[in-house]
Amino acid sequence: MSELVAGSRDLRHPLRFRTLLYRYWFFAWLFRDVGRGSLFERAAAWRHNQAQARWLPTYMRRWGIAGVAAFVLGAAVEQLGGAALLAALFFVPSAITVPVNAVIGAAWLGLKLLPAPV
Repeated sequence: MSELVAGSRDLRHPLRFRTLLYRYWFFAWLFRDVGRGSLFERAAAWRHNQAQARWLPTYMRRWGIAGVAAFVLGAAVEQLGGAALLAALFFVPSAITVPVNAVIGAAWLGLKLLPAPV
């Protein structure tokens, strides 16, 4: 039996569904804090974050698809039943996906275009 490297996860114990759901929708777990540690640790964290930025378009796509799906469901509920309150249960989450995608896009552009902080 092989030994586990410190910090690695034992594959016999998969992540809980709640953790997987969080990681599917939110990306903060991918990144390291650039404001902590020595100069070299901060530079390493910046390079790590730049490498992890490749996943941000995937999160944008997930949020975009969910937003469009929620909007279509809200429109269908409104057209078929005329229940405005029920349709609002779909329209509000659809509207929330717009600023979420704006934040993700700003983070992605910042990690791609801005120079490393000093």
